[in-house]
Amino acid sequence: MLMQGGGREARVHFLAGTFRVLSDGDHVRCAVTGRPISLDTLRYWSVARQEAYVDAEASLAAEERSRTKR
Repeated sequence: MLMQGGGREARVHFLAGTFRVLSDGDHVRCAVTGRPISLDTLRYWSVARQEAYVDAEASLAAEERSRTKR
């Protein structure tokens, strides 16, 4: 277990292969779906966009969305 957050959303800085919790919490929100993601199960994120994703499908959707904005 990383940290006890008491049901609060954490502020997180995403790094390559890991992340750092900046403010206490136990979950983050998926940038695509808005669903909460427990820090214990967080596996997908973008370092460049500093976004978390609930699964690989959401990560791909964010990447495609990013490409069309260019």
